[in-house]
Amino acid sequence: MSLDEMAADWRGAADSVFDEVVTLRRAIHADPEIGLQCPRTSARIKAALAGLPLEFREGTSTTGFVAILRGGGIDRTGGNGRTVLLRGDMDALPMQEETGLDFASGVPGAMHACGHDSHTAMLVGAAKALCARRDVLPGTVVFMFQPGEEGHHGARFMIEDGLLADPAPDAAFALHISPNHASGVVTTRTGTVMASADTLHARIVGRGGHAAMPQGGLDPIPVACEIVTALQVYIGRQVSVSDPAVLSITKITAGTAHNVIPGEATLLGTLRTLSEATRVQCHAAFVRIVENIAAAHGAVGEAWIDTGYPVTVNDVRAAVLMRESAVEQLGEDGFEPMIHPIMGAEDFSYVLQAVPGAFAFIGAAPVGSDPATNPPLHNTRMTIDEAVMAKGVALHCAVATRFLERGFEAG
Repeated sequence: MSLDEMAADWRGAADSVFDEVVTLRRAIHADPEIGLQCPRTSARIKAALAGLPLEFREGTSTTGFVAILRGGGIDRTGGNGRTVLLRGDMDALPMQEETGLDFASGVPGAMHACGHDSHTAMLVGAAKALCARRDVLPGTVVFMFQPGEEGHHGARFMIEDGLLADPAPDAAFALHISPNHASGVVTTRTGTVMASADTLHARIVGRGGHAAMPQGGLDPIPVACEIVTALQVYIGRQVSVSDPAVLSITKITAGTAHNVIPGEATLLGTLRTLSEATRVQCHAAFVRIVENIAAAHGAVGEAWIDTGYPVTVNDVRAAVLMRESAVEQLGEDGFEPMIHPIMGAEDFSYVLQAVPGAFAFIGAAPVGSDPATNPPLHNTRMTIDEAVMAKGVALHCAVATRFLERGFEAG
């Protein structure tokens, strides 16, 4: 079977496994798990993959694993040396579901509100479809089933565990559903796709006293307010609009009573940037502003940063391959260029730091809904059009086989 014949066949192959994909997605949705340890979800995935010609490898840091499919075909150069990685994340969010679905979460305080249940199910479907064509598959596919995407650095832990080392992928791709895009429409861009995400902390140490006699103390509250204002001025006046940043202080804590000046105040916030250079610049500015404004008032300012996910950057060649595959499988109307990066963050960024690849969204707005007003990702009422998962399976397969056969050459 030629590449062109396989490309034409992927939609049919996806349709043939669709019922199994839906069943798996609903089972995972009803039993969500949070963080790096998702043993029930991992067990369901392995059960769904049982009997397929896959090699399984696990790490020690998480319940994530990779399943490796070694094809028996040859590429156009006569070799079989390329390896492509496809990622599906499996963890949920600490939220109480309010969708009213028949298969809604049965775990209090946990919900698949970001579509990871569908990502995992689509990847299982792709694994089944690709395994069925193993004899002619021109290379190796690594299926990465990853927990801990929602702020737990799951991809980084799996990389540190060596799960992406043997075989080392030559390219990596991931799909993420979006209830705010028309169902079945893929969108991505070259370069930066999503922002970095860091958590900002500050502590302003003053001197407590009586609120009626503030001169006897050192009030940290106005100092904290001045710091917040100065941070916004910095972002607006010293960060380039062509390489922007978002800095939001989202929590200020101080005080215990109406007539007591507290001894300290704390700040909590987030920083998002679209380049590593601006990220480093803003880190230094945050510490400098906190420490020096506090010192100007005679207080002590302490600042520290919990480093989160890096910027998610698509390789230009990989983004082109993703677009070509989407058009091939879904038609010209099945792809929409992403104009601007998204200020949310994604830990697939760790994979893309090590391997050239691309991250894309596939629209999953429920039938008859308005994508613009649908409950978004991370919302307790978020739902999707499950029919889109067949298209996601086909796209995974098309991207993998196109890369294995042609590499990053224009096609």
